[in-house]
Amino acid sequence: MKKHTIVAAASLVLALAACEERGEQFQVVGEIGEAEGKMLYFEASALDGIKVLDSVKLDKKGDFVFRHKRPDGPEFYRLRIERQVVNLGIDSTEVVTVKGLLPSLATGYTVEGSVESAKIKELAAKQTALQERIRQLAARQLPIGDYRDSVDRVVGEYKQQICRDYIYSNPRSAAAYYALFQRINGGQLFNPESSREDVRAYSAVATSWDAFYPHSLRTVNLHNIAMRGIRNTRKPTSTPIPEELIREVTLLDLELPDLRGAIRRLTDLKGKVVLLDFTVYKNQESPARNIAMRELYDKYAAQGLEVYQVSFDTDEHFWKTSADNLPWICVRDAEGGSALTYRVSDLPTYFLIDRANGLYKRSSDIQDADQLEAEIVKLLKK
Repeated sequence: MKKHTIVAAASLVLALAACEERGEQFQVVGEIGEAEGKMLYFEASALDGIKVLDSVKLDKKGDFVFRHKRPDGPEFYRLRIERQVVNLGIDSTEVVTVKGLLPSLATGYTVEGSVESAKIKELAAKQTALQERIRQLAARQLPIGDYRDSVDRVVGEYKQQICRDYIYSNPRSAAAYYALFQRINGGQLFNPESSREDVRAYSAVATSWDAFYPHSLRTVNLHNIAMRGIRNTRKPTSTPIPEELIREVTLLDLELPDLRGAIRRLTDLKGKVVLLDFTVYKNQESPARNIAMRELYDKYAAQGLEVYQVSFDTDEHFWKTSADNLPWICVRDAEGGSALTYRVSDLPTYFLIDRANGLYKRSSDIQDADQLEAEIVKLLKK
């Protein structure tokens, strides 16, 4: 009896371990018709190139199953058979089902079980349609100037639609990242090296990925591209600034709209001790964190403490509802430029600013709430 109990317990442990291991995996399953005897490859579209993860030789039915470890953040994979490619975006332990026929797989496949993969399919179809419109313009043999104007117009309209429907609507998504790296006529569609509007798109996605996927290599990549774009597209100032407008500033200014749409400048708070806080109200810890911050504010506001809280929430209504009863300055940065300005790579993050508009310390330099309060008291006494 005892021996059977030990065997049963061991079997249970092994079964639980197997379930746990499967729980950390995602699956790509499906069938591809008219592909008997063909090799189907499952590949990772990594930052440093395409890597083959698995493969299978298809039989007459064309069934396949691929399993792989769940990524830490949204990642990109693809199915490849001959010259036909299906791109996928994975961000959970989902089961993605792909079906199609080999001759038209790249454009005629169906995908279920993954919202991001479905959006990537939409983007690929729109990209193909845009390429066809450009080909038709070339076939009309327009004068070179008219041709370029026409191409610029259709590409500009396309980019506006992609920004609206796939990037700014959900910048933390795999589809938003994928959209940034689309290519047309062999060149990058969004070029942050030369376009300030394109830098805004990169910045929006980079800020959101900084908040939700701080340990992803793709987040670092986005951040670096956005920062380089900001430097390259910054307009040089050749017009002298009137002396009466020059301010003595020792920190980078922020100018963001508050709940009523009024622009609030960070440097206008000179003379106060400022807690500059970067946050997302939809984070689970946000309510408790704001309660603790309110205790500090109520205790020291009369002595000169102010909070300038920057939210990166994409849902404006949710932000307004969440911030409505907070007593400090609440602003929202929908595009995320302020996170890049202050090199914010994790949320929540805060900075302490002294009465002279000087950066004093950031949250990584402060161990706990008691030290934060002590540092605030120290600055208030100066």
